[in-house]
Amino acid sequence: MHITFYAPLHPPSGDAPPDHREPSRFLMEALARAGHSVELASDFRSHDDDGDLKRQIALRDEGNAIARMLASLWRQGRRARRPDLWLTHHVYYKAPDWLGPIASEELGIPYVIAEASFAPKHAGGRWAMGHDATADAIRRAAIVFCPTRHDLVSVQPMALSRERVLRLNPFLDPAPYRRAAGLREEYRGAIAGTVGLDPATPWILAVSRLRNADKLASLDALVAALAQLADLPWRLLVAGGGPAAAEIASAVEALLPGRACFLGELLFAELAPVYAASDLFAWPAINETYGRTSYEAQAAGVPVVSCALRGVPDPVALGQTGMLVQPGDSGALAQALRALLLDPARRAAMGRAAMEFISAERSIDAAAARLARALARLPGRA
Repeated sequence: MHITFYAPLHPPSGDAPPDHREPSRFLMEALARAGHSVELASDFRSHDDDGDLKRQIALRDEGNAIARMLASLWRQGRRARRPDLWLTHHVYYKAPDWLGPIASEELGIPYVIAEASFAPKHAGGRWAMGHDATADAIRRAAIVFCPTRHDLVSVQPMALSRERVLRLNPFLDPAPYRRAAGLREEYRGAIAGTVGLDPATPWILAVSRLRNADKLASLDALVAALAQLADLPWRLLVAGGGPAAAEIASAVEALLPGRACFLGELLFAELAPVYAASDLFAWPAINETYGRTSYEAQAAGVPVVSCALRGVPDPVALGQTGMLVQPGDSGALAQALRALLLDPARRAAMGRAAMEFISAERSIDAAAARLARALARLPGRA
């Protein structure tokens, strides 16, 4: 099939940070590996983060106009190759899809959503327009792919039939992380020399942009747990930055004197080696959709310690590739970290299992196979 692809929140060709654009890029690559040709429909962003009704109306009108223009161009043969299917990635109340439902209806082609979020609590609020548009898009969709069990439960009631709502786990390209894992000792030695770490001491890695309340809450929860492990040797590496990075580093140093090392904002090429060189990945992931960084850590062969919250349990094979505790329980988080810090053989076994789990179950190729099976179910595609 020839698929028209659209991402209203973070277009793959936009100027958002790479980790925001990567899911769309990975999805386009997975569709291509499933045997489809993929064309980007538009880089129009429908996102409104302020609850500004006037802006939302303007975005709706602009998006609807773009949808009708695109449909007209395809009908008239003035745009290369008319699509067989429209697929929109990531639809939610702050970034509704104003293009796909209209364009697909005018062209008479199936409309598919990959990653829809829906929460009744947003009805009637400052984003009521986007909330209602998202509900309408879900009802129109021939298939809605949900990345987590949490999303599946919320989206199913909105779909015209439960059979239209399918799981498509978040995924990534594991190749660069596997390559980094193969050079673990070299990277570990280089990092140790650069930032003054002892390579014989276990390294606990946390990766996050420290720019909002939830990220800071996760760091606070991790620090509270680590403060209970003062009797053990370890060092905390924090990769990520933000406007208050220096202030945060000072606060962490006061609570964990001599234990934390802030690496700052790292490019992707710099981050994969840091994952691979670490012994544990620990991040409570408070209010995160599915804990993207836990996928990356496991792809590099590093076991994960996190919290069983929202979609975070989905990327972790419990007890095999990582450990999960209940959110808000710093004692349980400390206990999980202690168990793995004291058992290097278990860490190594979990790391190997994590790498294989990601390659087999959470890779682009795994997603491509899932997409191929699901899209073949569409009318006229079997």
